Amino acid sequence: MFVQSNRLSDIKSYYHSKLSSIYTESEINLMLKYLAIKRLGINSVDYINSLNDLLSESDLLFFNFAMKRLLKNEPFQYIIGDVEFYGLELNCDARALIPRPETEELVDWILDSIEKNTVVKIVDLCAGSGCIALALKSNLPNSEIIAAELSADAIALIEENCQKTSLDVVPLKIDVLKDEAYSSFEENGFDLWVSNPPYIPNKDKDLMSQNVLGFEPHMALFVEDHDPLIFYIKLAENARKYLKKNGYLYFEIHEQYSEEMNALLLEQGFVNIELRKDLQGKARMMRAQNVISSYESK
Repeated sequence: MFVQSNRLSDIKSYYHSKLSSIYTESEINLMLKYLAIKRLGINSVDYINSLNDLLSESDLLFFNFAMKRLLKNEPFQYIIGDVEFYGLELNCDARALIPRPETEELVDWILDSIEKNTVVKIVDLCAGSGCIALALKSNLPNSEIIAAELSADAIALIEENCQKTSLDVVPLKIDVLKDEAYSSFEENGFDLWVSNPPYIPNKDKDLMSQNVLGFEPHMALFVEDHDPLIFYIKLAENARKYLKKNGYLYFEIHEQYSEEMNALLLEQGFVNIELRKDLQGKARMMRAQNVISSYESK
């Protein structure tokens, strides 16, 4: 046996001995706490009182297997199987990117601009786990929200998260880089488009941490070096057609391309373009308004 006894306290000591070269003491304590809550069905208050409880053989195997995955730098969210995003508990695994705090800031920006009981139609493009769409739906219950995604695996994850949260978001499988993919949309039919598309150039892979590069889906992260704004160009072009007059387009962006993004949106005819920094001071979000409907432009 890999521990001296079947007690959770021994598991805790074992985790620190094996993981201290990778994680801080507080990180190890927090991860073990979440694993124990998940596995043993206890709450945060009970956790401290459970350290001397005896565990079953299957529980010991669970903690040992989780530790081995942590040693391989696998993201903790994938190991635990869920993540909290804007007050929602969502399933989280290698089918989609792990929702980030800066994306919560994007959601917050959107919600600050919309009254809760307003009826709006929204599409989240390159939706991944569906975190943006679901967070918006939970706060705008009267709205119609679509989560559009190319990956069949991610679509399945969105469906699971709709069921998990009991939120009525519509998953839609489309390739946003193809104009014909938008054919089911009604012209001037949306109040708001939002997207956190792939935007990291391949050349930046060497700068990525191993727990991202080795486990999160590359199709949701990377773009070709020669065309880093490919998704934004196509999304902006189509947003002009399918957004209502005065509708808004929101993007999460690469901090190094804010000037290029501003020029792109101006070229596409958007106005009231606004850049916002995240809490770390990085230029990470943009908003632009569509003031001419496609009918008026014809």
